[in-house]
Amino acid sequence: MRRTAARLLTGTALAVALAGPAHAGTGGSLEVYPGTVTPGTRVTVNTTACGAGGTAAGDASAVGAGAFVLAPTTHKEVAVGQFRVPPGAQPGTYEIVARCDGKGDGLRVSGDLVVTLTSTRPPAERPRGSVKTGVGGALGPDPVQTAAGVAALAVAAAGGTWLLHRRARGDGI
Repeated sequence: MRRTAARLLTGTALAVALAGPAHAGTGGSLEVYPGTVTPGTRVTVNTTACGAGGTAAGDASAVGAGAFVLAPTTHKEVAVGQFRVPPGAQPGTYEIVARCDGKGDGLRVSGDLVVTLTSTRPPAERPRGSVKTGVGGALGPDPVQTAAGVAALAVAAAGGTWLLHRRARGDGI
């Protein structure tokens, strides 16, 4: 539950900070973040048009995602919702719509979502250098500890062999 609230809050903060609002003709706005996506991406939308504690019914059926709910967050004046763009979505610009419930009296707000087939992110850089695998110093500069470890393994192997030999002969253990 906390993880979901944290994701919604993070999505809201990112949407407010990075995405410019898409204004609807009815006087409200619906912010869509990220504004440009590839199929399969999760999209966060938010609005302040529904008032403090307001909720809204979202509709992303234009892109094929269907209905979703916008609910108030810890910032009570912001209603936030999420949906996933279907993997089969075609490139283009789609209108995402939300209608305020209750206090918003059915106010309609909308924003645009652009779907592309290529990512707008720069390609990830390949890792460089060696991987820290956690050998733990067994092959480190201390030969005494290495020798002690090898001796302990040899004693354990010899003891195990002796016990199995006794058992096979029927001496009992």
